[in-house]
Amino acid sequence: MLFNSYEFFFIFLPISFFLYFYLNTKKCTTAAKVWLVFTSLFFYSWWNIIYLPLILMSIIVNYIVTYAMIDHDVSKKHYLSKKSLLQFGLLFNIGLLVYFKYMDFFITNTNSLFNTNIELLHLALPLAISFFTLQQIAFLIDSHEGLVKEKNLLNYIIFVTFFPQLIAGPIVHHKEMMPQFANIRNKVKNYKNVAIGLFIFNIGLFKKVVIADTFSVWATAGFDTALTLNLIEAWATSLSYTFQLYFDFSGYTDMAIGAALLFNIKLPINFNSPYKATGMIDFWQRWHITLSSFITTYIYTPLLRSFDNLTFHKAMFATVITFLIAGLWHGASWMFVIFGGLHGLGLITNHYWKKRRIKLNKVLAWFITFNFVNVTFVFFRAKDWDEAVKVLHNMFSWDDIVLPIQLEGKLAFLSNYGVEFNKFSPNLLAGKDLIIWLILAFTIILLFKNSMERLKFFKPNIINSSIFITAFTTSFYKLSGYSEFLYFRF
Repeated sequence: MLFNSYEFFFIFLPISFFLYFYLNTKKCTTAAKVWLVFTSLFFYSWWNIIYLPLILMSIIVNYIVTYAMIDHDVSKKHYLSKKSLLQFGLLFNIGLLVYFKYMDFFITNTNSLFNTNIELLHLALPLAISFFTLQQIAFLIDSHEGLVKEKNLLNYIIFVTFFPQLIAGPIVHHKEMMPQFANIRNKVKNYKNVAIGLFIFNIGLFKKVVIADTFSVWATAGFDTALTLNLIEAWATSLSYTFQLYFDFSGYTDMAIGAALLFNIKLPINFNSPYKATGMIDFWQRWHITLSSFITTYIYTPLLRSFDNLTFHKAMFATVITFLIAGLWHGASWMFVIFGGLHGLGLITNHYWKKRRIKLNKVLAWFITFNFVNVTFVFFRAKDWDEAVKVLHNMFSWDDIVLPIQLEGKLAFLSNYGVEFNKFSPNLLAGKDLIIWLILAFTIILLFKNSMERLKFFKPNIINSSIFITAFTTSFYKLSGYSEFLYFRF
């Protein structure tokens, strides 16, 4: 089931909301929890019920391991140490992820390297496996460190499956979620949270179905349909995907945060105007914040601790390794590895600038950062190397520029430098509509407050009511087609 669907907004969400709080008002708190688990698993199964046993198996195994680690501190009669239990849990989770997400990738590369002919498994990627696996890995490690203790199976299932963040995050921690469910005040409807939640949900819905889905048409045309691109078309393609990705994923996160607020649960912020960043360090402190926090805490920091004598260069090496892993987490493709490696190198460059106290003009720093991100997202989107080269080569090539005829005469002097103009095509990818949408997107990301800033200062006034009505009406009109979220594929 998709957030951007009639059945979710008009049937599933209202029924889940009203029955949950009805049970709580009748002091049936356990029944309310069971109802929340049922609705979350129903929400997950709507996509493909065949993978319901998989997520249930993952939950049960992780619960047993963490329960054993908690019990280990009380009873000394154990055959396995806490470290061994942790290692088993990590092996189980990583093994599950590798089998379903990367096995065909490994087989394909093995066949290429050793000229073998191993058959591919052709496994469909289970929905949300990347997210619920990371969440449970974090819980395992936190349990091993004694940071969290959860013996109640029902509470643990809610922690993993709570439907607003189940499919594509934000990636949450037990210590920031379960105290909210335990808070007695959160078991009663909070109409302020309902108003804020619906407002943020609709902002996210607008981002997805109006902005992201509009840019997806041009991104798909450039990457998947066009056999060749000229300079303007190539830039139009890359920018279209850069904006599609942001408005798609941040739109999903807004909807998740909004839906959770209806239940008085505050999910962590996941985006903080990342396209305003003036450096790659700044970018990753703003983009997919919960993933950045996870890889810093559970990958980067342990890597640093593994070095005997930590130096700046070793820290930079750990940065590259961390982002190669982060890139691969997004999908079984060398394009994601390249994307991660490039961002690792971008972070190293940024750290060297800071170490040498090199300061750039703020506008120039933003321009470099944004364009670096835009270029690297070409690898993130491309299916293979050839498709990435098709776009990137023409982004920096003067071989074939298409401009309207009236501009050709004015810029004819450029022909002396080898620039050739072709006649304007009415079907050009970079048409008038796209130019308007690009201007609109730049205006939104650079000049407007982001949705989380609006959430902090939200008041049910005329301005916000007008924004809500406009966003909802426009989104409702655009809901006619099916459109999944990009991060469902990761």
